[in-house]
Amino acid sequence: MTLGPVDRSVRGLLKHGIALLREAHVPSHTLAAELLLLSATGLDRTWIYSHPEGAVSQFAADQFKKLIARRAAGEPTQHLTGKQEFWGMEFLVTPDVLIPRPETEHLVEVALDRLAVREIHAGRPPRLSGEDVSLIDVGTGSGCIAIALAKELPGAAVCATDISNAALSIARQNAARLGFADRIEFLESNLFKSLSSRTVPLFDLVVSNPPYVSRRDSGSLPIEVREHEPALALYGGEEGYELYADLIHQAARYLKPGGLLVLELGYDSLPAVRPLLDGSSWLNVGVTNDLAGIPRVLSAERTSQ
Repeated sequence: MTLGPVDRSVRGLLKHGIALLREAHVPSHTLAAELLLLSATGLDRTWIYSHPEGAVSQFAADQFKKLIARRAAGEPTQHLTGKQEFWGMEFLVTPDVLIPRPETEHLVEVALDRLAVREIHAGRPPRLSGEDVSLIDVGTGSGCIAIALAKELPGAAVCATDISNAALSIARQNAARLGFADRIEFLESNLFKSLSSRTVPLFDLVVSNPPYVSRRDSGSLPIEVREHEPALALYGGEEGYELYADLIHQAARYLKPGGLLVLELGYDSLPAVRPLLDGSSWLNVGVTNDLAGIPRVLSAERTSQ
């Protein structure tokens, strides 16, 4: 079935898409309809809002209708458009990687802030370009964290690992598209395992957004998350926080004295994860809330022991 000529106006198509997505209880249905129209037509936002009565091609209108139907059935908008913005850059996303979330930008912010503060405490001016800084993003997924840090720290040496070769393929594509292919070393690895033969300690900064969703909570997740995002990147075990113990233990081995660990947290994982940093390996532990007031980032400094 195709849309009639009257339905091919920008206004008509948007009205049609918004109504269907609202009926399907899709969150942010107006934005989703707009993004799908942009994807189907190749037009930009300025054009569609300055030409609301303009008609698009029959092919584009039909493509839009198909995308709306798929979104209404639960496919994420980002999988349908193939992209998501993060840290002011556009990232390719597929079902092989976790879709970058706005709250993960807090992880990047905390990492940059703590690097600057570390230099100030050492009596040195902040090295805003990252000279002599080495960092690793553990579980890089789309590569968004590693690439954001490479952008902000052009002098830093950046490594990124993931247990999924398919995810690393997307991360490498993003690095190449955004001009960072020669700045980031990508390794297939379960946490730090592929680094075991290298001399340690290696890094000034370890960052990670690990899997932290409880498998017990899988049934309560939105369909677009539960059925379309990679389980390997979502679930951290039955409770959701099981991976943190190994991650923190291994990070202590690979961080230089005074090095920084910055981790994203699940919405209820702080009580279980915070005590893991109470040992002799860590000091200056900090917790940063997201805009919703949820503890989102846990950070700490490696002691000299």
